[in-house]
Amino acid sequence: MYWSSSSAFAPVSLILRESGARRVVSTLRDAAAVLLEDWPDDDGEEYVIAVKACADAITGAITIEAFRQAFLKAALEARIATFSVVAGNAA
Repeated sequence: MYWSSSSAFAPVSLILRESGARRVVSTLRDAAAVLLEDWPDDDGEEYVIAVKACADAITGAITIEAFRQAFLKAALEARIATFSVVAGNAA
């Protein structure tokens, strides 16, 4: 698995509630960095599930989409606003 490749990961934009920082997560590497460095609460049940799911996705034990769903549940638990990023055509 190429964990820094965005080809299989549907990007998600986050607004971190405490700092107001915006992050676009488009790879497993991005997701791991956000989970380990920027996450506001590191003791929630969904957070722990998402960290394990990230490691599992990196090793290929679960699908990228299964990880993405765990990641979104953890964001909901932490009250982090999420937005799907949709690629558009430049006119």
